[in-house]
Order: sequence, then structure tokens, then C-alpha cells
Amino acid sequence: MKKFIILTLIAVSVLAAGCKKDTNSAQNTTETNNIANLFIVGLDDSFPPMGFRDNNNEIVGFDIDMAKEVTKRLGMEIKLQPIDWASKELELSTGKISCIWNGLSVSPAREEAMTLSKPYLANRMVIITNQNSPLNAKADLEGKKVGLQTGSTAVAALEKDPVSEKLTQVTYENNVLALTDLNIGRIDVVVMDEVVARYMISKSANLYKILNDSFDEEYYAIAFKKGNTELKDKVEKILADMAADGTSSEISKKWFGEDIVLK
Repeated sequence: MKKFIILTLIAVSVLAAGCKKDTNSAQNTTETNNIANLFIVGLDDSFPPMGFRDNNNEIVGFDIDMAKEVTKRLGMEIKLQPIDWASKELELSTGKISCIWNGLSVSPAREEAMTLSKPYLANRMVIITNQNSPLNAKADLEGKKVGLQTGSTAVAALEKDPVSEKLTQVTYENNVLALTDLNIGRIDVVVMDEVVARYMISKSANLYKILNDSFDEEYYAIAFKKGNTELKDKVEKILADMAADGTSSEISKKWFGEDIVLK
């Protein structure tokens, strides 16, 4: 009788172990599928109108609307992941995010470190200052304090110009902080993306002005992990479809008042 009970217990244990293994296997498969179907967008959530938080603390913007439409058509789930912009290359290379889609300017260094999509917007680096500032041209920056976002191409654009040797750079985590310091007089100007500058000026009751002089003209692209051409090609195909059916034009008009998307 004892022998029968022992054999029965062993059989039950083996069966339970088998069931647990099957359950774990099914759970692991589900988790893998969920991860594979997740499109994680790395972004700076204080970069209007590309990606920023609205009054309800929701992340919104032109790039956000574009990314949501792309992922919907790909049948993927989107996750918006704010990141430290200065560490964006590391976030991408380690696979923590699927892409960087947030007004990322094309540069030789970024082309070397990441796989970039075709450009989708044109941009240039402009000089923004207070409305009542006496500064009017690039030459007026001599001896002044210039605010820039850490890790942005605004830094490289400024440093290419001879005037950079005659001023003081002050770096910030984001452009919102830089503009706050500009408004209270801690710095004299901010060098930043024109697309962002014009949007912020339109929302700031004529606090600022943009000088006629500017720095490099550049382009925005989406960055993927180096070598991930498969995902890049899928996204580019959807973007081409959106351009053809007018969806990208409508999103652009919503945020910029006109269609400025490159075809």
C-alpha cells in the first residue's frame, strides 16, 4: 500500500511539474510576442511641437501623432518613453527603445552611430532672444551668454561658427529651461531649432524674437539601432503611404498650419 501511495505521489508531482513547465513556456511565449509587438519611441518630452506634455500631462506633438499612425498601420503597440537626450545613443544601442523619433537632426556623427531614416522635415538653428533685446545679428553675440540644449546639434552648429570663440556657452537639459533663464535675464540668447522656436514664440505672447541670422540648415530623421534596416524600411514604407493618402499633410497642418513634410 505504501508503495502504491509513493508511486501515486511521484506521478502527481511529475504531472504538476509538467503543467507548470507548460504554463511557464506559454507565459514566456506571450511575453516574447508582446515585446516583439511593442514599438518604443524614445523622446525628449519637453520639445514642442514635436513631442511634449500638454496641460493634462499627456505626451503630444507632431512626431507623436505621426508615430501613432505608423504603429497603428503596422499593427504594433506604441509606448512613449521619455529619455535623457544626452544619453539617447546609449538608450538606442542597448535596445531599451525601438527608435528616437523627436526632432532628431541628421549629422555625420549620428549617421555613423545609428541607422537613420530618410529626412522628413527641414530645419535650421536660429537665435532667439527677448523681444526688447538690443541684439540683432550674429556678430552681437560677442561676449554674451548663449543657452543650448545638451547633446543637441545646436552645439555643433554654433561651434562651427567663428563667433563661438567670443561667447560663453551655457548648457541645459532642455530648451524650456533655457528659455526660462533667457526670460529672467540669466542668459542673452538661446540657439535652438527653428521649428521649435517658432512654435514656442506663438505660444508665449510676444516674449521673444528670432534674429535674421541663423546657423546650419539641417533635417530631421528617425533613428534606429545601428543595422536595424528591417524596422527602418517598414516605417519608411508606411510614411510613404501616409504622404500619398494625405495623412501626413493633415497632421502637419494641425501642428504647423501648413504642410511642411518632405516628400
